Amino acid sequence: MTARFNHTIIASLDSQRMAEFYTSLLEAKPAPHWGPFRNISLDGGVLLQFATPPIDFPPQHYAFLLSESHFDRAYQKICTEGIEHWADPRRQCPGSINHEHGGRGVYLLDPSGHYLELLTKGYLEGQP
Repeated sequence: MTARFNHTIIASLDSQRMAEFYTSLLEAKPAPHWGPFRNISLDGGVLLQFATPPIDFPPQHYAFLLSESHFDRAYQKICTEGIEHWADPRRQCPGSINHEHGGRGVYLLDPSGHYLELLTKGYLEGQP
């Protein structure tokens, strides 16, 4: 068996708000909390842990693969809630999505300033 991704800690300005934002957008499940961590669970047993670090942190990039219907629901939330978004990572195509890699994608910032990418086709799908 190859290694499988299990969890990551996402630096947060407000861990409760971040957990709620990601739970709503990703349709994640709540998970038990402990210590400084607010946790949510994604399919496959992946745990996202949100915590406020004792230092300033640089923004990170997190990409999530969604089904077509989930992408539609997430994009509707982004538009309905007036969340600034772009079709490209350089933020040069505001208010739209892309059709790269045979699917659709969108970029946005989370409440702590991290870059999120939502996409319907993984970069390696269809590759030999």
